[in-house]
Amino acid sequence: MKIVTFGEILLRLSKTGSRRLFQSGGFTANYGGSEANVAVSLAQLGDKVEYVTSVPDNLIGDAALNHLRQLGVDVSHVVRMGKRLGAYYFEPSASLRNTNVVYDRDDSSFNTLSHGDIDWASVFSDATLFHCSGITCATSRDALETTMDAVQLAHERGIELTCDINYRSSLWKYPGADARKSIQELMKYSEFVFGDQNEWYVASGLEPIPFTALDASYQFDLDAYRRYFDKIHKMFPNCRRMLVAHRNQLSFQHHVNAAVLWAEGEIYTSRIWDVNPIVDQMGVGDAWVAAFIHTRHKWPDDDQHCLEFAVSASALKNTIPGDQNLVTEAEILANMTATGGRIDR
Repeated sequence: MKIVTFGEILLRLSKTGSRRLFQSGGFTANYGGSEANVAVSLAQLGDKVEYVTSVPDNLIGDAALNHLRQLGVDVSHVVRMGKRLGAYYFEPSASLRNTNVVYDRDDSSFNTLSHGDIDWASVFSDATLFHCSGITCATSRDALETTMDAVQLAHERGIELTCDINYRSSLWKYPGADARKSIQELMKYSEFVFGDQNEWYVASGLEPIPFTALDASYQFDLDAYRRYFDKIHKMFPNCRRMLVAHRNQLSFQHHVNAAVLWAEGEIYTSRIWDVNPIVDQMGVGDAWVAAFIHTRHKWPDDDQHCLEFAVSASALKNTIPGDQNLVTEAEILANMTATGGRIDR
């Protein structure tokens, strides 16, 4: 199976320690971007994956592509153009203070990508699954149209489609941008759709079901989720799997994570993970998405196992610095049955 993802790879510049962005002091640099994170996770799990993007034809672009190659991601159809790589600045949370993210994506190589620059016919010549997200559609009108070209061609060729709603309100700013309409167009074609509570509200207009878990004793209202997703399935009848990620942040270092899966009328709930302390919360959703795509094709007849595997992967991501989930399938499976913290010799 060959998986294709499409989006913008970003240089992540993180303030060291617990410093604020406006304080003096250094930054650490690594790479992020939702669809790149998904590609890296899939490659670490042993899947054949290609990432399509646009980066500048200079040393900075070379560095970004080398990073992906080193982690097992195929970048053979990446477009080289533009003058700069998009970036984001990361201010870590501390005590009562929230995390802050400032994007620097205007006029980036990806943001100046023109409709028609990517040869999707070549990209999809041996592809079996295409994954995209609402973030890509939010960056520019050309990126939206390029994504929809890919989605429609993939659909025509019988390639499986998955999407992450990935709503980022600050990015939908080009003239005529309509987040709900664009995301719904992606969902119309997608067989698996991922999102958190608020993202499902943006996509559907239906009020989300609250998640108030403080620990593993929390009880999900299965009937409420069944009614909720049955309504959404009437809006998007092509969706066979719909997933909602839950994260209750008890403090900046203490999160409670879980997920709910609607699978062709059945409701599955995951174990509730109590993660404390958090090392890095960025990319947790991307790890969840990648792990579910991977496991659904390895254990297609066990939806409960697939859900538990995906949430285990996302829980582990909280322990890894940077955006990308550098864990193996064996580590995720071990985490599902162990308490963690052991010394493996």
